[in-house]
This record gives sequence, structure tokens and C-alpha cells, in this order.
Amino acid sequence: MEGGQRVSRPEVLDLFCCSGGAGVGYARAGFRVTGVDIVDRPRYPLPFVRADALEYLAALIASGEIRRFAFVHSSPPCQAGCALTVGTNASRGWGREHVQLIPALRELLEETGLPYVIEQPDGAAPVRKDLRLCGEMFGLGVIRHRNFEVEGWPFLQPPHVPHRGRVRGWRHGVYHPGPYVAAYGKGGGKATVPEMQAAMGIDWTDVREELTEAIPPAYTEWIGAAFLEVADLAAAA
Repeated sequence: MEGGQRVSRPEVLDLFCCSGGAGVGYARAGFRVTGVDIVDRPRYPLPFVRADALEYLAALIASGEIRRFAFVHSSPPCQAGCALTVGTNASRGWGREHVQLIPALRELLEETGLPYVIEQPDGAAPVRKDLRLCGEMFGLGVIRHRNFEVEGWPFLQPPHVPHRGRVRGWRHGVYHPGPYVAAYGKGGGKATVPEMQAAMGIDWTDVREELTEAIPPAYTEWIGAAFLEVADLAAAA
């Protein structure tokens, strides 16, 4: 730090970046961000690389380029372990077999020697639930609990704020009003695209599928700010 200002912006590698909910949060916290996804993401609002995330990470490690990053965020596909897939969908025979990428991802993340997080929704995914964030903690219009395995830096779990009511929608033939919208699926009183955008603080994509998979930028803005505070304290020591 020089004169109270950060001399350079540290860089985050945003793996499995999807539409950029996580990446935008880190950018707001003060990071430069590079997103990586296996499919093209034309609405991703930050520098983007189209690649297989695990292969790209392995190549960065092999070349030594990984050292330009201060931190790695990863949001691997959750279908192999999310509550919906292993619960309702599985019980009804819906969906298809999904590959669990987390063990291979964690092995590579540990090889980088960098601090990292692995983000997942509630469910049976093999991640530590070191940190749990909720939309109500940030005054958002969604609940959207997300769990984070955190490695390489100390942090404090913020207190979980009691929910103000139910998620709006139909349940077993009964319509329930509520202060939160269901930012997933269609029908049954679930959110429209504009409602999802407003509830999560995302205005750069209007693709429903991207919004249903996104995490609110407020989550990673909080994580990024917490990480930078720790890094600044370490640098000043």
C-alpha cells in the first residue's frame, strides 16, 4: 500500500465462471479477474478464456504462469451433488449421470500453492462448508445459500441473518407470498428474468439459464474484501 492506495490490483482466476456473478463481485472488491469456462460466455463482462477449466489450470501450473494470480475462485458444476439432483430428480428418475469434478479440481488447486475457494450449493458435494453465505446477509431478494471451501487464508463466518419470510411461489397447491423470489426453474410463481436480475444484482445478462446458475456478486465482493484485508495486514506486519 502507498499513501493509503493499493499500488496494483491483484488478480483472481475465476474457474467455471459461467455468466460472471462471482467474477463481478471480485472486480468490485478491487481485483483484476480472468474468467474461464468450457463454453463461450459472450455476456461475461470481464477478460475471458474459453477452455476446459481443469486443463487450463494444469497448463498454468506447468508453465509457471499461475504465479501471476493471488487467488483462485472455482464454481464447478454442481449437478453431481446439489440437493435437487440427489434428491427430487434422482427419486423420480430425472436427469442424467453427472461427473464429480471436485476431487480432481482440489488436487490442482492445492498444487498451485495459492489461496482458493470452491463454491457449491447445498447438497452432497464433497466440499468443506467452511463459509456459508445467504442473500439475506446482503439485503438481497433471494435466499440462495452457498457454501465455500476456503483454503490458504483466515476468515470469519458472518452471522446468518434470520429470513424475513418465505420464498414466493406455489407449494403443494398453495400459493405463498414472500419477500424472496425463486431464481430457478420456470412456472409455479418462480421469478421472471427481470425479477432475478433485480434480486441478485445482476444486470449484464438476461439469459435465464445463466441467472439460475449465478451467485450474487455481493457474495464474492465480501469474500474478496475479506481476503484483501488479510493480505494488507500481512504486508504491513
